[in-house]
Amino acid sequence: MTRSEIKSKIDALWLDFHSGGITNPITVIEQISYLMFLRLLDLSESRNEKRAARLKQSFNGIFPKERQQLRWSHFRNLGGEPMLSVVRDEVFPFLRTEVEKRSALGRFLKDANFLIPTANLLNRAVNAIDALPLEAGDTKGDLYEYLLSKLSTAGIAGQFRTPRHIIRAMVEILDPKPNETICDPAAGTAGFLVGTMEYLREKYSSPDLIETDSDGSRHFPGDQLEPYREHIQKEMLHGFDFDGTMLRIAAMNLLLHGVESRTLHNQDTLTSNFSERLPKLAQDYYDVCLANPPFKGTIDHESTDPTLKSKVKTKKSELLFLVLILRLLKNGGRSAVIVPDGVLFGSSQAHLGVRQMLIDDNQLEAVISLPAGVFKPYAGVSTAILVFTKAGRTDDVWFYDVEADGFSLDDKRTAQPSKNDLPDLVSRWKARDPKQESDRTAKHFFVPVGDIRANKYDLSLNRYKETKYEEVSYDPPKTILKRMRKLEEEILEDIDILEGMLR
Repeated sequence: MTRSEIKSKIDALWLDFHSGGITNPITVIEQISYLMFLRLLDLSESRNEKRAARLKQSFNGIFPKERQQLRWSHFRNLGGEPMLSVVRDEVFPFLRTEVEKRSALGRFLKDANFLIPTANLLNRAVNAIDALPLEAGDTKGDLYEYLLSKLSTAGIAGQFRTPRHIIRAMVEILDPKPNETICDPAAGTAGFLVGTMEYLREKYSSPDLIETDSDGSRHFPGDQLEPYREHIQKEMLHGFDFDGTMLRIAAMNLLLHGVESRTLHNQDTLTSNFSERLPKLAQDYYDVCLANPPFKGTIDHESTDPTLKSKVKTKKSELLFLVLILRLLKNGGRSAVIVPDGVLFGSSQAHLGVRQMLIDDNQLEAVISLPAGVFKPYAGVSTAILVFTKAGRTDDVWFYDVEADGFSLDDKRTAQPSKNDLPDLVSRWKARDPKQESDRTAKHFFVPVGDIRANKYDLSLNRYKETKYEEVSYDPPKTILKRMRKLEEEILEDIDILEGMLR
């Protein structure tokens, strides 16, 4: 099944939910996620049954012999009210108890609620999901990514999802390795973790094993990742969030991209109990941090981790997350973080202190300015990507001015592939050289750290970017006046002709 066919089926299913009275996109995605998980659970159970039979071994599956009616392959054939009754009154209670104990995703299902109101809607949803290629490699990952894209187009809750092409550029810049440990301290739907997995699968695939669909879509097997499989499944990708709904969606997102969700944690990483609950993970642990942390408000000063407050006295979450990420990284660990422009030039002691910390105590490598429309239609704030390495020394900082990201910068965000600086950003990053990039009228240039310190650690691109003015020459005033008089005479002659035609 091609991507366009998958998108068509998801669009139709989305409309079914909307017409059935479920209009909140988070709720729609969550309910679809539960049904997809039930089908995947049944597919996995069938594979394990066949393997046990082939090996002549006893089989002890998730579903006991007396509860086989709870499997997807059984209840999907019931139809109508009998199916609604089984799924609502038996399957979901089973999810919250037995499956919760035995599945990597299970711990996020203890609060799972079945909200599909009618047998008709459930029947249509089950039929639609039954037709989707959930068993076909990374196709199910593409399917879920498209489902999550509905968060932004729905006009609400879009703050949970960073555009996929922005994530991809950030991942390419940091170039994570399959033996490293990667973290997102404000994971949302796990977009950065999934983006990392997709990047690794693409980079570590043998060319002769890459499959191409009829619509040009390519599927990467990631066969060269085999030596790292255990690390990938158990340890590589860590995500934290304190929203249970987001964690359920994130867990499903990872599962559909071939990664079990064992290292997703229900945790507010800015609070003091992070270090108390997960001391090993809360400091000097990660090789890579990728994040687009929330930056719209303040947090309770009393609950904020005192080790963060000791570094910077502020309630602003965007500043606290930068301090947190520095704490999370190992020495030499690297990060790419999206921040609002205010972080770059804010004049408060907290703003100045965080920028000093990045520059004087660590290696600030790049400030990448993003256009204001990147997060539309749900936010028009100007943002930038900060790229830095924990410890080390800052000598020069690379600035890049992204003017277009491949989409229109209005609320519609129409695709404009001819206007896209991101491929150039990534290629310039890989080839950057402070000896060759000193022209501050260009899209990208280096600034010596001494200049930044002299400007009170201001990191805004416009502080250093120079505008090239071209000299324009004009005719002498008398020549212009003569031309205007001649033009006036020609106009009067035309008026005389028109008057003559009216006599």
